[in-house]
Amino acid sequence: MRLHTAGSARGFRKPIVARITTEPIPASERKDAALVLPSLDGRADDVRGYAAVIVKQEVNGRPFSAPLLHSVRDIDHLISGHIVALEPANGFIRTLFRPESRHNTLFATERCNSNCLMCSQPPVDKDDIAALTERNLKLIDLIAPAPEYLCITGGEPTLLEERLLTIVAKLRDTMPETYVHMLTNGRRFAWADFTSRFAAIRHPNLSLGIPLYADDAALHDYIVQARDAFDQTVLGLHQLARHGVEIEIRVVLHALTIPRLTHLAEYICRNLTFVDHVAFMGMEHIGYAPRNMNELWIDPVDYQEQLESSVAVLARFGIDARIYNLQLCLLKRSLWKYSKQSISDWKNAYAGVCHDCAVKEQCGGFFHWNTKVQSRGIQPIATSAV
Repeated sequence: MRLHTAGSARGFRKPIVARITTEPIPASERKDAALVLPSLDGRADDVRGYAAVIVKQEVNGRPFSAPLLHSVRDIDHLISGHIVALEPANGFIRTLFRPESRHNTLFATERCNSNCLMCSQPPVDKDDIAALTERNLKLIDLIAPAPEYLCITGGEPTLLEERLLTIVAKLRDTMPETYVHMLTNGRRFAWADFTSRFAAIRHPNLSLGIPLYADDAALHDYIVQARDAFDQTVLGLHQLARHGVEIEIRVVLHALTIPRLTHLAEYICRNLTFVDHVAFMGMEHIGYAPRNMNELWIDPVDYQEQLESSVAVLARFGIDARIYNLQLCLLKRSLWKYSKQSISDWKNAYAGVCHDCAVKEQCGGFFHWNTKVQSRGIQPIATSAV
């Protein structure tokens, strides 16, 4: 699934966020619209007032009355109602929001104060917070109708500080029924004042997904490559709980987390009983993970006993467990009821052997970049075995 393309930019110096239209619209509705055309033949005199015009053909030399992106490589994926960001420096067109999808995100920043060994989106030390905040606030203005679900991710969103509070408050005011899930390492919430101000926004439908990789501080800190991260995360979890913020604990499953997985479940049951649920996540083979595979790789078929034991511990204490990013053929049957289909539609794929699987429709499949690094247990499940 294509979510970006590029062309040649003319007539604008700042990024533009606009809603796609593939048909001409009245002048009164053009201010926030980007008109997409295969060519300007017969249309060049009627583009005034659009936020931008996106054209597949080359347009050189002629005067133009609107910001223009021409010579665009691909336009077929630019559909009316989608919201895009247009970059003047490189002519890049990025799809930010698709109304038909449940997997839309607000990308907060590429920066992060952790550096996890298996990070799927390695941090970049760049000053992007102000620009991305402006983009996200405009995006929120253009989203209509309000979606069922929206994710805030990064990088580390709490590095936005006050700007994050502005974004969450705007989501509260403009789409209070949308379920907002923010992925954060939780460390910033160790500071009581920030947590208090974050909670005071009182978004009615918000949860935080916060990773905790071990019950042992040294091991957690090593995995996230940040000193004192365990202590800050646990303190942040308790600060959030004091204010009634909904929390999901996220655990990425790999060779460093598996040996103490059941101990971590026990730690959560004794010390973090307020969490809404615990998510066990299959590792993505992208970002930092490929360079650290010697240290991280463990075949999922080899940790089923630990996963089953950990889920059982949580169940005894009434804490909901969920399993993401692992295929059903790798899971023990006792764990199937905990498995969730979660991989974003634009990332999702299936291996060739999955074609005749009887439970393919119930299985979450693969991240498309994971199909080349597979467990030895990947195999189709016969109808007779269901």
